[in-house]
Amino acid sequence: MSTAQSSRPDDDTPRTPGPVDLKGESPWARMLLVALVVGALFWSVTALLSPDDGTLRQFVSAVLCAGASVAVQYVLGLAPRDQARLDDVRLDHARLEEHTRSVEEHTRRVESVLAEHTTAVRDGLTRHDDELKTGLTRHTEDVKQLVETHVTQADQHTAESAGARLDPVRIDRLPDLAVGFADVLLPSPSILHTFVHLEMSRVIGHMADLTNLSAECPGENHDWMLTLTRAAEQSILATSTSVDREFWSSEPAGRYLDAQQAAIDEQGVTVRRLFLLESARELDDRLLRLCEEQELRRIDVRAAVLPELPPHLQRGTTNDFILYDEEVSFEIEQDLRDVNVRTRLTARQDYVRDRLKRFRELWDAGMGLRELEVRVDDEEDGNWMVDRA
Repeated sequence: MSTAQSSRPDDDTPRTPGPVDLKGESPWARMLLVALVVGALFWSVTALLSPDDGTLRQFVSAVLCAGASVAVQYVLGLAPRDQARLDDVRLDHARLEEHTRSVEEHTRRVESVLAEHTTAVRDGLTRHDDELKTGLTRHTEDVKQLVETHVTQADQHTAESAGARLDPVRIDRLPDLAVGFADVLLPSPSILHTFVHLEMSRVIGHMADLTNLSAECPGENHDWMLTLTRAAEQSILATSTSVDREFWSSEPAGRYLDAQQAAIDEQGVTVRRLFLLESARELDDRLLRLCEEQELRRIDVRAAVLPELPPHLQRGTTNDFILYDEEVSFEIEQDLRDVNVRTRLTARQDYVRDRLKRFRELWDAGMGLRELEVRVDDEEDGNWMVDRA
């Protein structure tokens, strides 16, 4: 970097304000000496030329001459001082230009580093995205292979034992499902990723159980019940005991009845519900309103009082169950406190046939809505009490 050269020999040497000589150094001593010499010469010349003027007058004239000499020297010293100031200005300007160039260079370096960092972050995110999608695709292929393996084993097992075969499981949409998972998981927290894996593990576990034509889960599984209702194509045959009487006033019951009505309207599915009563005392307006509500949805409803049934019908099972298309039995088991503790799904044909036979016998022995209305009126009037306390 080029800088303007000063006429001073040393830029760091402080300058004393006032006149400077041509060499750039302070001339005060020399100027005073020159003024003294000029004043002495002027006094000598005055004394020689005018000896009669008096000593005081000659001295004053000599002092004035010395002062004029100092003034002349000072004026002559202005040009070098101005030149020095001009050199300082040029030097400051050069330093400012150098600082400006330094700032611009630093800015360019910062922009370059930021651009490189941005590129590195973008490349890292792209690699992470690719790795996640690759891992998800590989996981989907593993799930698909697992499902196909279980279905093949189930086909072979049922063909050898009962001669029946499971319908092939449709897994064509698994890749689309994996893509949907990828869209959800990429911007989401890790807890959602863990949730998806746990849910997939749970579903795969139930699918593995169904290869043996049976699966179960703790408590009441309303999701199974709704899904089977939507999947039904021919019939839904259900019993309802006093254990689930409170269920009909709950929110899942509303969705269940809506799904059954949709199956009736859209698929032409036949829906029958048989209410099993432990005592004639349960023949009341509450039961009647429940039956009328379901009848309005085009659900065939009947009720049966267990103590009034023939002895051979009283000896059978009375727990809640639902038959879908006469192929699958959905059951809810209760404990001694009448608490729903387990949901079981069974597709074994011998078991389903026994359940279907049991339902038909109870259905034939039950009362229709018109007969039920008469019984409820008689019970309220006290004219017909089979098991009066």
